[in-house]
Amino acid sequence: MKLERKEILKALETITIAGEGKNMVESGAVANVMTFGDEVVVDLVLTTPALHIKKRAEVDVMKAIHDHVYEKAKVKVNIKIESPEKPEIKGKAIPGIKNIVAVSSGKGGVGKSTVTANLAATLANMGFNVGVLDADIYGPSMPIMFDVENARPISVEVDGRSKMKPISAYGVEILSIGFFTKGDQAIIWRGPMASKALNQMIFDADWGELDFLLIDLPPGTGDIHLSIMQSLPITGAVVVSTPQAVALADAKKGVSMFMSESINVPVLGIVENMAYFTPAELPNNKYYIFGENGARNLAQDLDVPFLGEVPIVQSIREAGDYGRPAALQNDTVVSEVFEQVTRNIVEQVVKRNDTLPPTEAIKITTMAGCSATNKN
Repeated sequence: MKLERKEILKALETITIAGEGKNMVESGAVANVMTFGDEVVVDLVLTTPALHIKKRAEVDVMKAIHDHVYEKAKVKVNIKIESPEKPEIKGKAIPGIKNIVAVSSGKGGVGKSTVTANLAATLANMGFNVGVLDADIYGPSMPIMFDVENARPISVEVDGRSKMKPISAYGVEILSIGFFTKGDQAIIWRGPMASKALNQMIFDADWGELDFLLIDLPPGTGDIHLSIMQSLPITGAVVVSTPQAVALADAKKGVSMFMSESINVPVLGIVENMAYFTPAELPNNKYYIFGENGARNLAQDLDVPFLGEVPIVQSIREAGDYGRPAALQNDTVVSEVFEQVTRNIVEQVVKRNDTLPPTEAIKITTMAGCSATNKN
């Protein structure tokens, strides 16, 4: 006798899944039905691993087919157990911090920390309350970039608990593992130790009220990235790249990491650093040493915003070495570049942050535009 698939499905509709109140077909438990003459193979997907539920489902399927279709049918039941989907965990919020933006790069040496420091300084200059967490455990650079290498966070008591007070520089609150080690001391830690140190700097710190906390992530995609993404409610991520193909390939991996199901963090956009060289004496001349529009084209290919270009300018390098963010210098080319990139990031934060109250969104966009308005 040749069995028909639709008859098998009709028979399976007479079976109710325990605890669901729906028949087996309606609930989606029947993944597939195959017939070969008088043979039937039924694939089931159940959400409970209980042995008696599995056994009952198998017996019910065989009985339904024998009773309603063909009593001599040869029935095989394959059962797969899948855990029900859990609600997405976005991490533990930090009281007082409104937006957390991760700054990442797939590759080292593209100027991620330089961009982070200047974004923070620009945000502070616009009137925002800003903090920077230097999460680059093995290569902390924020203490140098803000000229606070010799500073040491003090302990303060908050609600009966002892917490670290971040170091303030140029209107930015800063915490870095570099504050707790000597400048020539290598940090040789395994992943769990690094993650534990980061958690202490995040949750055992008196950050106060911040509009933005920027996290300077280490290069690549690894342990620390996963730990931070899972422990904090990240508003969005900014990916920094240079124009050449080898850097863009790694930047693409960085974007892919944030978009993966396990992390699922919105990508606010890509910043192209070292986009072109501009001599100080010829500010209108642009020389595309590493290639032209590489990150812009990548952003278009990945369907993420392009946030802007940062040129190769001597003053940016000097400012980083001297510990004063270039965005605060008198170099109008550099300050205007970082201001535009920062405004683009703020706009993306407001656009993508559904939990932001309307009044807060208006405040943020107004503050982002205030410095540009004051110049006119």
